[in-house]
Amino acid sequence: MELWFSEFHTPDVQHSIRVTRHLYSKRSEYQQIDILETPEFGRVLALDGNVMLTERDEFIYDEMITHVPMAVHTGIRDVLVIGAGDGGVVRELTRYDRVERIDLVEMDPMVVEACRTYLPSNACRMDDRRVHIHFEHALKFIRRCEAEYDLIIVDSTDPFGPSEGLFTREFYGNCHNALREDGIMVNQQGSPFYAEDAKAMQRSHKNIVKTFPISRVYQAHIPTYAAGYWLFGFASKKYHPIDDLDAQAWSKLNLHTRYYTPRLHIGAFYLPAFLEEMLEEVEE
Repeated sequence: MELWFSEFHTPDVQHSIRVTRHLYSKRSEYQQIDILETPEFGRVLALDGNVMLTERDEFIYDEMITHVPMAVHTGIRDVLVIGAGDGGVVRELTRYDRVERIDLVEMDPMVVEACRTYLPSNACRMDDRRVHIHFEHALKFIRRCEAEYDLIIVDSTDPFGPSEGLFTREFYGNCHNALREDGIMVNQQGSPFYAEDAKAMQRSHKNIVKTFPISRVYQAHIPTYAAGYWLFGFASKKYHPIDDLDAQAWSKLNLHTRYYTPRLHIGAFYLPAFLEEMLEEVEE
């Protein structure tokens, strides 16, 4: 008998992966956590039945949400990471010697515990001396911060359930206050393909546009996410994601990446016509 894991992208669409072993399954205070072994995608982390990452394609997401802002703002020293309990974003940030502090705010300690054990390639830098883990809800944590960070990376789950509050205008306003005068916020914006996801993306973008003077959306192809097409938001008080890209400075760092390049950086902000229209609908 074969075991398959299926994630519903819509009530009428599901994505299935064959599973060889169910490595971990526990219910935390916040969510159901599962880690699966699969022949095609390696180990898979699922929260409440939704794929958060796979060993096969996590590098795309983690590189694009991290290196895009790092290549634009060369003075980033203090970083706040919200969510990302698997450690992939932290891993990428610790590759930069100039980063002095990484505050990771993850509400669920069981996610960190599970990923340390079963996804060590992601969680390998969680014990870096610059990393400080705070197990609390990001909404409470961010309210205490003012002009404290150069970069905020919001690596949350989708805007439903426990993470719904991380897509509101109030939350983005708190992020704005927590950033220094030249700070950047980057967040995952979901997929624009299926109707419900598209509406959530538009709501989020509308709230960000009302909060930050510079707000752009960029894209990446991530096979195991909905429709294989994923968006990120780039919001800044000062820097434009293309005009202020310092490709030469980033290239001199000699960071080996498997997806991100400065040329791809520029191309990721050139969006298809249907998506440009969707964004224009909610921009004032």
